[in-house]
Amino acid sequence: MDNRDQHHFESRRDNYETMNKRSTRGTSMATHSAASPCHDRCSGTGPPFNHLAIPRREFLGAAATGVGTAALMSLLNPQLCDGASRVPPRAKRIVYLFMHGGPSQMDLFDDKPTLGALRGTELPASVRGNQRLTGMTSKQTTFPVTPSAFRFARHGESGASVSELLPKLAKMVDELCFIKSVNTEAINHDPAVTYLQTGHQQPGRPSLGAWLSYGLGSENANLPAFVVLLSRGSAARPDDPLHTRLWGSAFLPSNHQGVSFRSTGDPVLYLSNPPGIDAASRRRMLDSLSELNQARFETTGDPEIATRIAQFELAHRMQTAVPELTDLQDETEHAIDSYGPDARTPGSFAANCLLARRMLERDVRFVQLYHRGWDQHYNLPSDLRLQCRDVDQPCAALIRDLRQRGLLDDTLVVWGGEFGRTIYSQGKLESNNYGRDHHGRCFTMWLAGGGIKPGITFGATDDFSYNIAHDPVHVHDLNATILHCLGIDHQRLTYKFKGRQYRLTDVHGQVVAGLLL
Repeated sequence: MDNRDQHHFESRRDNYETMNKRSTRGTSMATHSAASPCHDRCSGTGPPFNHLAIPRREFLGAAATGVGTAALMSLLNPQLCDGASRVPPRAKRIVYLFMHGGPSQMDLFDDKPTLGALRGTELPASVRGNQRLTGMTSKQTTFPVTPSAFRFARHGESGASVSELLPKLAKMVDELCFIKSVNTEAINHDPAVTYLQTGHQQPGRPSLGAWLSYGLGSENANLPAFVVLLSRGSAARPDDPLHTRLWGSAFLPSNHQGVSFRSTGDPVLYLSNPPGIDAASRRRMLDSLSELNQARFETTGDPEIATRIAQFELAHRMQTAVPELTDLQDETEHAIDSYGPDARTPGSFAANCLLARRMLERDVRFVQLYHRGWDQHYNLPSDLRLQCRDVDQPCAALIRDLRQRGLLDDTLVVWGGEFGRTIYSQGKLESNNYGRDHHGRCFTMWLAGGGIKPGITFGATDDFSYNIAHDPVHVHDLNATILHCLGIDHQRLTYKFKGRQYRLTDVHGQVVAGLLL
């Protein structure tokens, strides 16, 4: 074993040593307390492990009988990790509606009516300050103020201001909490999306859904705890990629990564048995394969083999659960139609919202929707209209559906992108056309349900929607608040890797109390 392998093995061993303690003490896998091994694992506490005092061969032997068996049982029977919890959870599950590309806040939610008189004038240098610019606008010699081309109106008892592009969602504003002061340091898509989804701009960290799967487990043994649904917007362009690492587990056990559902063929790859293989044959094959994996597992104590065994068993159960999940025959025509005309088109945002609701009903812990096409560097008036037509009715229907079915109070809904857009035009400002560059200093997201105050607007921007006026919410603060809604202390949900404890919010983040009920 070379130094790199030894180091990786020791990192995995450290995270499973507490399971060995559970095994040697005879603690029930179904029992957890504040002093349980799961508490030690999630809080990053527990006695030090002196690996130098144990020969490698002896350690591996102990792993086979202690760590190995307990780790396998914990994967086959995932349990709630109580140690990361300090508050009663208000939410049991999350649906995250991610608008990939960066929606324009001043064209959707952050109304700036006074800017009409400043159209085409230069954005004051005092407003722009020393902000980093992308390579797409860094060579511009002028930064013309570009007010929105769309009308705004106030809606509901809360009086929230919403663009004419979202008439259906506007009727739901009293269920929503608008955060107009979200901010990030990232100014380009990949680091910005990675930052918001994993807590770090560089790849290599677990995603939010993976952290929740690791910390809370699954409430449905027949479906994954973390599911991903992808849709392509009406204004999406070919250079609008999404990387699978955005729903990956990184250094967490691989059973916590997101499972991406497909819109054609089997919803999950290889879900159906191949020709000539019936259910009984498949079961015999899995049993034989499990015996081989178990034998290898008991020799090496490698937790990833336990993960593989558990995932094979989950896949077998999914062969029954997933077809039932995706079969809409039990949905009324009215329910399907409420999500809009695209609800019957597999892979559309509307169809994915309906499928997400069915997953939430079945207690899937985290459902992540990615809708591409929000990167309007040019042709914003026409392209943004197309994108909003994709999402307006499905988002409103999802909120209403969750409320009517009694799920909204314990389901957290999150809507937003990786950053916002600039108030100045990218390129030439035309009489009926403009584009906007990336802007991380301030942008708008909205939340609903799951312990969030409904019908409020939190934070504000300056007169140009360029800087935050008050109550900033950094992406780390947002993630800390999301975890809090599920009863998780973001500082205590950790995983030891390469000699240090990692967490979603790294060494940052504050729960935003003003957002909470």
